[in-house]
Amino acid sequence: MFKKLRMVMEAAFYNFRFWKGNARIMAVFILSFILCFLLTDKIVVFAKAHETTMQLMEAFIWTFGDSNSILLSSLLLLLLYADMPFITGATPFFLVRASRKTWVLGQLVYIILSTGIYLLFTLISTCLLCAPYSFTKNIWSQTAAILAYSEEGKALVLPASVKTLEMSRPYQSMMSIFMLMMLYVLTMVFIMMVFNIWKGTVAGVLSVLVFSSYGVLLNPEHLQKLLKLPEEFYYKAKVFIGWISPLNHATYYMHNFGYDKLPTLRQTVFIFIGSIVFLTLLTMRVTKKFSFVFRGTES
Repeated sequence: MFKKLRMVMEAAFYNFRFWKGNARIMAVFILSFILCFLLTDKIVVFAKAHETTMQLMEAFIWTFGDSNSILLSSLLLLLLYADMPFITGATPFFLVRASRKTWVLGQLVYIILSTGIYLLFTLISTCLLCAPYSFTKNIWSQTAAILAYSEEGKALVLPASVKTLEMSRPYQSMMSIFMLMMLYVLTMVFIMMVFNIWKGTVAGVLSVLVFSSYGVLLNPEHLQKLLKLPEEFYYKAKVFIGWISPLNHATYYMHNFGYDKLPTLRQTVFIFIGSIVFLTLLTMRVTKKFSFVFRGTES
């Protein structure tokens, strides 16, 4: 058992060797930093205009508590995982010394670790960009109160929901949003992994685009504007979409904090973990029929 676990971890960490000097990997993190700058700039400008400060995690909460920001950030991972299923010069070694199952588990562990690194970089970038106007105490700032309880937050299209302020604290909210983003992104990437192995790279990219488009189309606000739903039907549609849309499951304020019928954070976690486990088993199944093609060796 220990030997198999060691082989899984070796297969996972071997992929990190290709990060050094890799222009594509560097581009992912550079684009992520630029995205964080663009998304947080309006919050910084707002705080400066009102001469208020922010809690250190608030920029991340207001930015990535929104489904559109989550979607944009997740799509950057198409570059990070463009070469799935990560066939390298060491792949024959892992297949001969271990098994296909061990090799696949190694790739999935690598995806989990690299996704965590990417999201941690996103969090740190957001905090650094807003650090000059921030404090670290675990309380909501005056900026948050203005955004949540006035029309100015809606005008800026920031999801500074009142129930976010009333039901949690900044660090707890940050951890919840980070967890939701992690689970959503892993679900998306595991879907891409299945289709990459089953039908090829083009099918993998298309599966991600369909998965993302499904989340965008099932946006309650977009549907309300498109169909001109009355408030009563809008709420029912919001609850229904909140349950069937992965992107809405990944959106923090689209959850039940005690007084509506939206999914709770615990239910969302169970749904995402169940999906990831199912996709893991499906990946192992399609890998059994995958034809490995090796062309030369690494230089």
